[in-house]
Amino acid sequence: MISLILPGIFSGSVWKIIGNSSVFGIFILLVLTVMSVVSWVIIFNKWRQYREVESDNERFMKYFKKINKLAEAIGQAKSSKHSPFSNIYKAGYNEITSLYDIRNEGGGLQQRKNPLRTEDYELIEMSMEKTSTEQMAILEKKVIFLATTANSAPFLGLLGTVVGIMDSFWSIGERGSASLAVVAPGIAEALLATIIGLGAAIPAVIAFNWANNKMKVIADSSNNFILEFMSKAKKESL
Repeated sequence: MISLILPGIFSGSVWKIIGNSSVFGIFILLVLTVMSVVSWVIIFNKWRQYREVESDNERFMKYFKKINKLAEAIGQAKSSKHSPFSNIYKAGYNEITSLYDIRNEGGGLQQRKNPLRTEDYELIEMSMEKTSTEQMAILEKKVIFLATTANSAPFLGLLGTVVGIMDSFWSIGERGSASLAVVAPGIAEALLATIIGLGAAIPAVIAFNWANNKMKVIADSSNNFILEFMSKAKKESL
C-alpha cells in the first residue's frame, strides 16, 4: 500500500491527497508547513548573522592584539558593528573612562594621578560580562523556535497520522468494505502528515544543535576576550 501512495506524493498527487483530507488534517498540515517555513527563515538569518559575527570578531581581535593602548581600538570597535567583542570592548573602555573621571575629577584617561583600585577593575569586568550576556541574548533570539519545532512537529505529524487512520476506519465502517479504494485516502493523509512533520522537525533539530554550538564558541571566546582586555587594562595602568 505504501508503495502505491508514496509515488503519488512525489508526482503531484499530493494536491489530491490534501483535497480529500479532513478539515482537521488540513489544519495540521498547514500548521506544520508554517512552522517549517518559519524555521527555514530563521536558519538562513542565523547563518548570515553568525557569519557576520565571526568575521567581525576575527577582524577586531586581530587588531586588538596589535595595539599597545586600549584607546587605539575605539575606531575599529565602531566599524565592527556585528562583533560582540567590539561591544564588550566599548563597555569596558567606557567604564574605565568613567572611573578615571571619578578618580581624577574629570581628567579622564589623560590624567592618571590616582590609579584604579582593585574594586574598580571588578566593576569593569562586571560591566563587560553584562554586555557579553546581552550580546549572547541577541544571538539566541528566535533560536528557541527551532527547538519548539523540533520537539512539537513530530507529535503534530503523529496527530495528523492518527486522524488519517481514524478516517480510514470510519470509511470502512460506512461502506462495509476494506478495499484499497476505501482506505487509501485516509492512509495517504496519515503518511503525508508524518512526512511533513518529520520534514519540519529534522532540519530544525539539526539547526538548533548547530546554533547552540556556535553560541557556545562565541560565548567562550567572549570570556577569553574579557580576560585579555583586563590584562591589557592592568598593564596599561602600571
